[in-house]
Amino acid sequence: MALWLNPTTKTYLACYNSMSKVYTLHTYQEMPISLTEAWDFFSSPANLAKITPSHMGFNIISKHHGEKMYPGQIIEYTVSPVLNVPMYWMTEITHVEEGKYFVDEQRFGPYSLWHHQHHFKEIPGGVAMEDIVHYKIPLGFLGDIANSLFIKNQLKDIFDFRVKAIEEKWGTYKP
Repeated sequence: MALWLNPTTKTYLACYNSMSKVYTLHTYQEMPISLTEAWDFFSSPANLAKITPSHMGFNIISKHHGEKMYPGQIIEYTVSPVLNVPMYWMTEITHVEEGKYFVDEQRFGPYSLWHHQHHFKEIPGGVAMEDIVHYKIPLGFLGDIANSLFIKNQLKDIFDFRVKAIEEKWGTYKP
């Protein structure tokens, strides 16, 4: 298991490698905002671009995805994670419990498996957000090599960017 820890933000990212070559990322961040404010921001697909690095070329292309997350919602976008080559990605919001969590799963895109849980919990003076991502790379052992060489680091960089973007927007949590 690889573990990255930023003690000032209490944010970490772990990549676990199991026998089935399904990897897990886990992040945790505390924010000095209300649960309502966190939920309103993160449950809106339009805000995803605000916490994604611009070099990823993230662009929502679906026209009828709605303004807030709901079960069965389909969101289509393009993203350019490698050499600025745009890739089509479709996710479905499969589970939503208002103010607590939602889950997005890839239906079409670059991964064999992408299951992303977003959890929210009130804490004294703010809210804790936890993300758990299970992902699998296609192409067997070649995908595992690609994960070791650059995919897991790219995902870490994306989540690190998100931490910084959230801190710029709301400041650093101080218990």
